[in-house]
Amino acid sequence: MNQISFMKKLLDGVEVEWKALGDVSQFINGRAYKKTELLNEGKYPVLRVGNFFTNDSWYYSNLELNDDKYCDNGDLLYAWSASFGPRIWEGSKVIYHYHIWKVVPNENLLLKKFLFYLLEWDTKALKEEQATGSTMLHISKGAIEKRLIPIPCPENPKKSLAIQAEIVRILDKFTELTTELTTELTTELNARKKQFNYYRDELLSFKNSEVEWKSLGEIGDFIRGKRFTKADYVESDGIKVIHYGEIYTQYGTSTSQAQSQVRAELAESLRYVEPGDVVFTDVGETVEEVGKAVAWLGSEKIAIHDHCYALRHSMNPKFVSYCMQTANFVAAKAKYIARTKINTLLIKGFSRVQIPVPYPNDPEKSLAEQERIVTILDKFEILTTSINEGLPREIKLRQQQYEYYRDLLLSFPRQGAL
Repeated sequence: MNQISFMKKLLDGVEVEWKALGDVSQFINGRAYKKTELLNEGKYPVLRVGNFFTNDSWYYSNLELNDDKYCDNGDLLYAWSASFGPRIWEGSKVIYHYHIWKVVPNENLLLKKFLFYLLEWDTKALKEEQATGSTMLHISKGAIEKRLIPIPCPENPKKSLAIQAEIVRILDKFTELTTELTTELTTELNARKKQFNYYRDELLSFKNSEVEWKSLGEIGDFIRGKRFTKADYVESDGIKVIHYGEIYTQYGTSTSQAQSQVRAELAESLRYVEPGDVVFTDVGETVEEVGKAVAWLGSEKIAIHDHCYALRHSMNPKFVSYCMQTANFVAAKAKYIARTKINTLLIKGFSRVQIPVPYPNDPEKSLAEQERIVTILDKFEILTTSINEGLPREIKLRQQQYEYYRDLLLSFPRQGAL
């Protein structure tokens, strides 16, 4: 039975009424904290938007607040700023911060989990319709309360809740299966990456080989880029550039294609790198990001941002880039990173970090050995990348499959748009 037939049978001819979220649920805003009120330890953890994701750094509070300013395990929350969307809180009692709503449905009309799935379903549309600004997306309380949601046969609450419960049961099962498969694929992906890193580091350790370890400063010269801003970007007919953020989000070991362009009028004010230069960042959120490198293998000069440096040298550029990925190199450069608000590379110290130069007294033999090693690593990386491309793609397909069936299941007859 297809999903449309299933829904037809499930609804059994009942009417579906679209109601404003503000009429069937309550959105309670979290408390705004002054910086001085956020403690390193205290009675209550303070849940911020970042804690939903990768940020496991918590602040605490000793303030005693009204009951509605706390959330408990199983409460429905909604992050309305940045990475917004619904979440079911899974944890102990916490205070939820400003930028988070606690959503309390009218329990006579709506199941909490049914509302969660409806809000999750609508997240993409909300971002497109209601987001404002480019760096800090948010939606207002007034806007969310006007959104329309479908409620099957609201005049018969018992039957309505039974229909909602059946839909929740199916979506819970879809979620469980998708999560299980995604976890398995992610584990395999991480294992492949770990395997590649191991072989790369072993190959570049040059145990029992003729090699001399030389500092980056001995190997070449550093060239720093010049400033351009987001407002300078153009879609076409511009100057090709590498921005520092792209190095750790879009580029791998090397590239021959630039991802971005800026206005041609900036030509005289920019600084350019040559084919074969190795470009690296001088800032980042993590030690791995700071100093991350990409070998520029394009056939023309390209401009770089002022948070980028280029190393101009006479070695194999991909060999240098691979060397700058190893665990030993990362550990060595970590000594020359200033941990301020933004991790920043100390270029003078960084220039003392060493990489191996095989057969240093025979340039031709040295380049041949570098090329041999690059060829081996390229094969490993292609294999790994191929698998990496396959596994993330498979993970994405499983998520799309889940969303497809969820959308079918929630496709009630519409009186208006959600």
